[in-house]
Amino acid sequence: MADPDAVTYDVGGRTVAITHPDRVLFPADGVTKADLAAYHHAVAPTLLRHLADRPLMLQRFPEGIGGDGFYQKEAGRGVPSWIRTVEVPKEGGTVNHPVVDDEAGLLALTNLGTVSFHRWGARADEPDRPDLLIVDLDPSDDDFATVVRAAHLTRDLLDELDLAAYVAVTGSRGIHVVTPLDRGVPTDAVAAFARAVAHLLARRHPELLTDEARKKKRRGRLYVDTARNGYAQTAIAPYSVRPRPGAPVATPITWDELDDPDLRPDRWTIASVPARLDDVGDPWTDLARHARDLALRWERLDALVRAAPT
Repeated sequence: MADPDAVTYDVGGRTVAITHPDRVLFPADGVTKADLAAYHHAVAPTLLRHLADRPLMLQRFPEGIGGDGFYQKEAGRGVPSWIRTVEVPKEGGTVNHPVVDDEAGLLALTNLGTVSFHRWGARADEPDRPDLLIVDLDPSDDDFATVVRAAHLTRDLLDELDLAAYVAVTGSRGIHVVTPLDRGVPTDAVAAFARAVAHLLARRHPELLTDEARKKKRRGRLYVDTARNGYAQTAIAPYSVRPRPGAPVATPITWDELDDPDLRPDRWTIASVPARLDDVGDPWTDLARHARDLALRWERLDALVRAAPT
């Protein structure tokens, strides 16, 4: 039976209903499902540029972030049949990931209580050819100043390798530094390159950074995490909401903004991002234009590793 209180959106030739619009998804803030849908509607042109044509993992909280949430990779479990899916191999079988190409799909998944969209670093047509390399700088404590310094050091190294570097606060505790790629090499090669970048950063700055995966060996240093570059790994999509108090948003920023003393990883929320986009736009608009071939940069990276302190 139709929900008489539903809020509807007519988008792309479809009518999408947001049922139970008054359901509170963020208890500490009173943010409702209708508020989340309104945010997604407001930022859809920008958010969709970062979601479209990518396999997605949904982070759903049907009863709000104070209740039981879950991650969903396989389309089904409420996902409308008209939403596109892509079948990708996994060990022992396949997964049919949802793909959001338009606002109707975005809002339909919002209606399922999808708070966060986690995306592959590759596109649906070539899931083993990433077009993004991600360095995840996430502290084990609240030392955000160290994260900011690590992001600058990462950018400096990528500059040495003639790779573009884009930066975003994650809406949680850390920063992502992202490099666009031309899809010239497969996932394994991208992951290996990213690990070598992390290793070189750790060797150059051993007092500050580590590429040691085991926590007990990090000794208080910031972990340069490149695991998101592995096959079928995902990262939070730009302009996606995080299931945290305040409804913070993963927000691309400029490198100048990184030095703002008031910057926090959860600085922008669903209440402030639409106005930010109106005022300054999306700092990642031209990201794809600066895609590069990693195969041409291995020799340079190898030379820098050999020259680094041991």
